[in-house]
Amino acid sequence: MPYNTTPIRPRKEVTGTVQLPLSRVKKIIAVDPDINICSNNAAFAITLATEMFIQYLAEQGHTFAKLDKKPRRNVQYKDLSSAVTHKENLEFLDDTIPKTIPYKEVKQKAAETRAKLTGAKTTTTTTSDQPDEPAQTNGKKQKTLSNGFGVSSVVKKPESEGTAAGHDGDVPMTG
Repeated sequence: MPYNTTPIRPRKEVTGTVQLPLSRVKKIIAVDPDINICSNNAAFAITLATEMFIQYLAEQGHTFAKLDKKPRRNVQYKDLSSAVTHKENLEFLDDTIPKTIPYKEVKQKAAETRAKLTGAKTTTTTTSDQPDEPAQTNGKKQKTLSNGFGVSSVVKKPESEGTAAGHDGDVPMTG
């Protein structure tokens, strides 16, 4: 089934209907602990304001899609993040819609931060996808997790009592 690609034109004047479901907006308002009671008129105004904001954000994203090297008709995430970055009035969405960063750069920054924390030299090039980790007693490498902010942790699999290395003549396997 083809997608409906016809745009919904913004309204010139306020009518008595909204595109977003008013009941859902009321439920979202009811969940907020700071708001005790919200009238129907206030919920309607919030719904209209939300629709207008979504329309504006979509227009800004579409503008950046048209300004791309190869102009597109479809708005992508990168268009919205560019709009948030370049438009001062959308700056509050910077944490919600951040620019994407290639994994290679995140990994490099994490390695630099890790090196600063441990006092080792900082290297800008990496030779392999995984940093060298000390081998465990069973001969396997430890798995390192990085959250992209330079904080990493080493994940160790707990060894149960019956499967410890060397138990009942077991030998470490390579492979």
